[in-house]
Amino acid sequence: MAAPLVGILMGSDSDLPVMEKAAAVLKEIGVEYKMDISSAHRLPDKTAQYAKTARERGIEVIIAGAGMAAHLAGVIASHTTLPVIGVPLKSGALSGVDALYSTVQMPPGIPVATVAIDGAKNAAYLACSILSIKYPAIAENLEKFREKTRQSLIEKSETLKKT
Repeated sequence: MAAPLVGILMGSDSDLPVMEKAAAVLKEIGVEYKMDISSAHRLPDKTAQYAKTARERGIEVIIAGAGMAAHLAGVIASHTTLPVIGVPLKSGALSGVDALYSTVQMPPGIPVATVAIDGAKNAAYLACSILSIKYPAIAENLEKFREKTRQSLIEKSETLKKT
């Protein structure tokens, strides 16, 4: 097995059902990944260490999903210059809006690319787009996926025209 190019982190095991969707996309495109749980609040030392050592472990993009205060992606971004993609997760009284604001409102110089609430699939597609700059096989697989999606929509459109 090749070293993972993408690290998928989540703040809690309750985030797994959403974050598994990112893993499924990466698997479909043929990108090695590794998943882990690391809370910015409950495991701050582990989270910082993960981010600080990610590059030397071969990680090139990090996807971080968290709900509520959702500081995970920002904390990771503060400890690495690798691209970090935040996935705000739907939870709590505000149904993920708090997580969205926490993830997207980063101070200048510490960016976190942010997708929609529960948008783990798009986080993975964005990670693949970033990696496609360097890896032709990922670029090719991503283009094949997009073409398959286009063809599916064309077929559905044709089916609707017949009814």
